[in-house]
Order: sequence, then C-alpha cells, then structure tokens
Amino acid sequence: MLDICCSYGINAALLNHNLTLEDLYAHYTSPKAAALTTAELIEWNRAYYASHRRPDAHRVIGLDIAANAISYALAVGLLDEGFTENLEAAPPTPALLRAAQPTLLVTVTGGASFLSPRTFQPLLAATHEPVWIAALVLRTGSYRHIEDGLAPYGLITEKAAVPTYPQRRFTSVHEQRYAITAVTAAGEDPRGKETDGYFHTALHLSRPAKDAAALPLTTLTKDDRRPESIVERDSFRG
Repeated sequence: MLDICCSYGINAALLNHNLTLEDLYAHYTSPKAAALTTAELIEWNRAYYASHRRPDAHRVIGLDIAANAISYALAVGLLDEGFTENLEAAPPTPALLRAAQPTLLVTVTGGASFLSPRTFQPLLAATHEPVWIAALVLRTGSYRHIEDGLAPYGLITEKAAVPTYPQRRFTSVHEQRYAITAVTAAGEDPRGKETDGYFHTALHLSRPAKDAAALPLTTLTKDDRRPESIVERDSFRG
C-alpha cells in the first residue's frame, strides 16, 4: 500500500495493528505520553505497535512533505519506507519509483484537495500491475480533475454515496457556512453532517473496470468498520 499525505502513519497504524482510532487517542493523550521526551516517546511507541502488530500486516509506503512526520512513522515501525517528496512540484526520485513498483493500493485520506493528477500519474506508470486508488475527498470540492487524470491508466472512479466520514471540526462559524454552501452547491445534503459541525468526506474508489464489475462498491462500503475489505483487493481480481 502507498499512503499519500500519510502524515504520522495513522492509516498504517490502524491497518496493521489490532487498534482502533479511539485506542490511539487514548494512547497519545495519556499522562505518560505527555511526560516523555521525543526519544522516549519513540521507544515507547515502537514497543506499543510491535505488541499490537497483526500477523497479516501489509507493507506500507508513506509519502508526505512533512519530514518530521515521516521520520517518526519510520522510527516507530509504522512505515516500511517513507519519502518526503512533493510530486506536485517535481518528478519522483528513482528510489520512490522503485518502492512504488509493487503497489496494489494507493490511499489518500487527507490532502486530496491539494493534489492533482501530477502526483498520481508517475506512480501509476511505475507500478507492475493495475492499482486501486481509495481517496476520502472533502464534500466541499471536486475530485473530477484527478478522476480524469486516472482514466488513461484504465481506472474508472466511483463515488460512494454513503457512508460519509467526518474529517475535522470547523474552526469557525464562517468556515461552517462556507462548507454548507459548497456542499449544497455540489448537490449534496449537509444536514446531519456539515450542519453538525464537521467537514465530511466521501470515498472515491478508482480501479480497473473488471474489478469494479466483480466487486460492486456498495459491497465494499456496507461495513465501513472493515478497512481490510479494500486492502485485500487482490483476491477479487479476474
């Protein structure tokens, strides 16, 4: 898996460890975590993740321009490889392209609004096999430009109507008003979502047509507690 805008490796933490997001909140906000130095925190968390590692863990490559975040995720064992490259500004390095070659799944769960096809296209060109791209996209914006950029690589993009996923709380009434207006203009209903104080995202899944036909998107999203249903995509290939 290649996680774009991976930050501190939270997706890898949830995917490869018997942990929930609530577990991570409790762990990182605990009095013990607050009392540790950075070096001590890294050692503590390396042991923490090792003790919760799933036996069927997947290889995860991280890509983010935040060097400190990548360094942490590597140090505690969440990422197998990490790269601090901005593909919107420059081509990927040979090392990143080599790491991306065996990728079967690309994820973006934050930051899609800052990306264009420039980030995805060289990575897709480097992979040995067709990949799936799962992106959680803010409902305030459009994913069309990226969707169109993926199409030449044989990927069709479907958007899941439900469920949606809260991203973060609004920081001001002005921000909430903007979001409600933008979501409404896009033909979506903000009630119970943006009206309740949160930005919400929708899943956009891009994959080869034969994979989409073999496994309908509604089947993958009917139980959003199981992220491995997307990660284990290779079992559904024709």
